[in-house]
Amino acid sequence: MLPTPELEIARNLPPQDCSVAEAQRYTRWLATHHYENFGVVSWLLPRRLHRHFYNVYAYCRWSDDLGDEVSDSARALKLLDAWEDELLLIYESGRKPSHPVLIALAETIRAKDIPIDPFRDLLRAFRQDQAVHRYATWDELLEYCVYSANPVGRLVLYLCGYRDEERQRLSDFTCTALQLANFWQDVSRDLEKGRIYIPIEALAAHGLTEADIVERGFDARYAGLMKSLIARTRSLFESGAPLARRVEGVLQVDLDLFSRGGVAVLDAIEAAGYNTLERRPALTKGAKVRLLGRAIAGRVFTRPSGERRGDAARLRFAGGHDFSAERLPAYSEAKESQSVVASYAECNRIARASRSSFYLAFFGLRKEKRNALCALYAFMRLVDDVSDEPGDLESKRHGLARWRGMLDEATAGRTNGHAVLPALADTMARFEIPTRYFHDLILGAEMDLTVASYATFDRLSEYCYRVAGTVGLTCLHVFGFREPRAPDLAERLGLAFQLTNIIRDVRSDFEMGRVYLPQEDLQRFGLRDEDLRGPLTPGLSSLLEFEAERAWRFYEEGASLVRQIDPDSRATLWALIRTYSTLLARIEDRGFDVFSSRISLSSAEKLQFLLKAGMIGWRKTDALAKRTGDRRRSGGPGLRRRAG
Repeated sequence: MLPTPELEIARNLPPQDCSVAEAQRYTRWLATHHYENFGVVSWLLPRRLHRHFYNVYAYCRWSDDLGDEVSDSARALKLLDAWEDELLLIYESGRKPSHPVLIALAETIRAKDIPIDPFRDLLRAFRQDQAVHRYATWDELLEYCVYSANPVGRLVLYLCGYRDEERQRLSDFTCTALQLANFWQDVSRDLEKGRIYIPIEALAAHGLTEADIVERGFDARYAGLMKSLIARTRSLFESGAPLARRVEGVLQVDLDLFSRGGVAVLDAIEAAGYNTLERRPALTKGAKVRLLGRAIAGRVFTRPSGERRGDAARLRFAGGHDFSAERLPAYSEAKESQSVVASYAECNRIARASRSSFYLAFFGLRKEKRNALCALYAFMRLVDDVSDEPGDLESKRHGLARWRGMLDEATAGRTNGHAVLPALADTMARFEIPTRYFHDLILGAEMDLTVASYATFDRLSEYCYRVAGTVGLTCLHVFGFREPRAPDLAERLGLAFQLTNIIRDVRSDFEMGRVYLPQEDLQRFGLRDEDLRGPLTPGLSSLLEFEAERAWRFYEEGASLVRQIDPDSRATLWALIRTYSTLLARIEDRGFDVFSSRISLSSAEKLQFLLKAGMIGWRKTDALAKRTGDRRRSGGPGLRRRAG
């Protein structure tokens, strides 16, 4: 543990080598209690990302304070070196850090596959702060921002599944602008630490010297300097503004909010008469609320340029946002080539051979959508096979890394890595499917290699999102949708489907060395992992009933998606929901005895559901299967009752 009694953020720090849960409780506390212009996590950010943002923030905060809040430079440098040594342990096989913040960060680095570079770049900047207190030119200052600010934006993109150079370039503009805005805001604070970040050449251009700043002599020259600095910084914000339109959903609001916040700091400097030598302009809570409102309004009410009123085919999320920026250049408007036709044929073959419930449901769609779903299924099937088929751990890791590389190649238009890739790339372009869903799916497959059990349902939910929620979201783009809640409903249905499979396969998964049911639930019913081998006991029956009720809740919440997708896709989704919910109802009818034999539905039953859906069944009948008897959810009266 780093000896840092002088750091205020060390308060509440758990002991070294603490549990991951303890470490993450601390990073959440730090992120929600430390002052920032804006909160680290807005209430708009998907909940599954919260802990990752907390963990990364805690690393950045500790790195900054080790360099900024330790008065002795020599000691600060030693602490930063020790901090980097701990960071390196995360990336060394068989090693692990002992500091709570890095214990928590290790989980995020593995989950999001983040390279070490941005973490080390930040440390380079904080070391530089110990020796460099003045910047002669703009180029020197901007180079400092490359290490002190830009890595933070890149880390945010990694957390949200974006890894391309174009988004990173736009992020760099915004992060540099935010850093500069903070420099101009904090001139008085930085002077107390002996630092001046305003370039000497900028001072000279306005007839000022370093001594004028140290003496805090505010006059018209300084006001003119601030005006020029603010103008230059505003242009950087404008250069980075397109980034908010090239990410999905609520992340647009968060990125827009940070940019608006930086611009608001510049506005506050102007409103204060440009005198940042004597006081630090700050944003009030009311100003922050107004900025949030504007950011949300900008997303909800702004249509992309050139969009015609009533052009519903281009509407995807609230506010008419589309994913044109995600389209693949090599396939955006191309006709099917022979290689693409052959690729779709191979994808259909893989899907047909699987005998999956999904493949039968595809027949309710027109050819273009049916082929697209086969392409998605084939890619996902092949990725899943890497982690499920026999082989040593290292070869499986290499296999998944190869698929990740081939995916990146395919998104760049190079699809010769595998027979399914031309069809996959064509599908992603036609239906504007974000590539991050596929990267998240591969991360889920990697979890199956290293994670044998899940402590809590929250941890299991993250896994389910990766292996099933991503399936729902990619299919949703093929189905077509307009309502802003549709992606959330698709995730819930994916979770319901995955929970159904987990309940059915509990014994076979245990035999493969995997326990998906949360450890907290096993403990709730007095069970051990070994009990999942079977046979059925009263305790096991109660546990599986508890998990089934949880799945039913997600089915009920997600079933309304049927009426929110394009009409030509509704029968297919209705049939899928009816198929999986019937499987869960059948498991219930057998008293949750999934140990004596495998419970399944016949192909004839699945086809019957599809035919019923096609004959306007989706208009007249609830997609959810009927349940036998009068069941009440386990977990107490707080959970709503659902009768058959």
